[in-house]
Amino acid sequence: MKKGVIFVTDDEFDAAIQKGVVLVDFTASWCGPCRMLSPVLDQVAEELGDRVKIVKVDIESSQRTTAHFQITSVPTMILFRNGQEVSRLMGHSSAENIKRFISS
Repeated sequence: MKKGVIFVTDDEFDAAIQKGVVLVDFTASWCGPCRMLSPVLDQVAEELGDRVKIVKVDIESSQRTTAHFQITSVPTMILFRNGQEVSRLMGHSSAENIKRFISS
């Protein structure tokens, strides 16, 4: 079963990160590195299947969540386990680096 990357809003965010391992990508439509990262995250989602949920948050339409996590540059990825922030990764990254980041 193919696992996809989903967009969430401020109202959906808390529910999206509560269970399991969740990688949240804070992104913007005008951000070049964010656009380059999108197919990489699709690949990671497909390869890791049910082991991780990958969620995207648009910083312009979800400003409450963006402010809460003090996102000052995009792309910024935050790894959550059962609702708790574990680590952050900033900037464009390869699929291999992201998979290592998730496994760490």
